[in-house]
Amino acid sequence: MSFRLDQLPKKRYVVPGNAACAGCGMMIGWKILGMALGEEAVLTIPASCASVVQGLSPKSGIAMPILNVPFASAAAVATGIAEAFKTLGVKGHAVVWAGDGGTADIGFATLSGAAERNSNILYIMYDNEAYMNTGIQRSSSTPRAAWTTTTPMGKRERKKDVALLMAMHGAPYVATASIAYPQDFYRKLKRAAEVEGFKFIHLHTPCPPGWRFDPAKTVEVARLAVETGAWILWEYDNGKFKLNPPSTIYADKNKRKPLKEYLKLQGRFAHLTDNDIKNLEEEIDAKWQTILALAKTFS
Repeated sequence: MSFRLDQLPKKRYVVPGNAACAGCGMMIGWKILGMALGEEAVLTIPASCASVVQGLSPKSGIAMPILNVPFASAAAVATGIAEAFKTLGVKGHAVVWAGDGGTADIGFATLSGAAERNSNILYIMYDNEAYMNTGIQRSSSTPRAAWTTTTPMGKRERKKDVALLMAMHGAPYVATASIAYPQDFYRKLKRAAEVEGFKFIHLHTPCPPGWRFDPAKTVEVARLAVETGAWILWEYDNGKFKLNPPSTIYADKNKRKPLKEYLKLQGRFAHLTDNDIKNLEEEIDAKWQTILALAKTFS
């Protein structure tokens, strides 16, 4: 599927009046979700930034049907919605729109259960890499060495790769995406909507206040994550694993931009030494070896 940005649907599902922070990466992704699935999507949203930015009843800044649920239950509730669609013969998509806290941590049990059952839902994890709504606490999706209010000297543990975990569950469709590449995310949403069974998309969504960068640079930061190899775009579709452009270029580490270009824009990494950055580069290289091995094995 090849298209230009001006060919995307024009109807807006994220409308003026939402309460998101300036430069919110999540809201960029939400706009693309609306363009791709529109009225056919019923969103299940656990406690998160997404549950707050909708606005106060009876008004809403989101023109999509939404069910707000407790932190741990999103995948289970969405499974119920999918079963209701099937029973009633209704055409629709049961979609979870959840942050990393509600996915990688508190909601992981129901997520894993839905994947194991192959529930016919689309789960989108928008990843701003910390519990942003409650004060920038670390999550298991926070990268190693990143500052948060609960890791003031930098997180010691590496980032949990939820997308790979979902692929290892044997899910029919798993992909990563970035708000810096909207056509790629849109295409993956459309592909996921065609697949019967459990689908998971891990969307990288930079957060200006949490990552401590200028709100005008959200897309630049997201793009640098891919260009430096820190975020890899890939797709696992019914047993076939492949890299997606532009990450296909950056499989050659010599073609990646220096990791320092990505880190220097973010205050959460301001404390790092050159040796710290070298260690992160080695960790990224190791991740690439894993991804390339999967692409070769499941080609």
